Amino acid sequence: MNIDPKMFLDAMLAIGAGLAAIGCFGGGIGIGTVSGKAVEAIARQPEAKGDIMSTMILGIAFAEVTSLYALIISIILIFVKWQ
Repeated sequence: MNIDPKMFLDAMLAIGAGLAAIGCFGGGIGIGTVSGKAVEAIARQPEAKGDIMSTMILGIAFAEVTSLYALIISIILIFVKWQ
């Protein structure tokens, strides 16, 4: 079986981009979990709403950034032509 090196590299880049794109799901799951737990915490202690909201926004920002990093890596793998 004779495999063309260029085609093999393109196939591996496509697989790598697909695997990197899976990281975008982690951000959505993380944001949903953080938001749900924040709502539970505010329901238990309404007087701590300000502290809970600020911590929630920080957690959502970290989850979103990791999702964006995965998306950027996926786009780089798709559109950058490796030699």
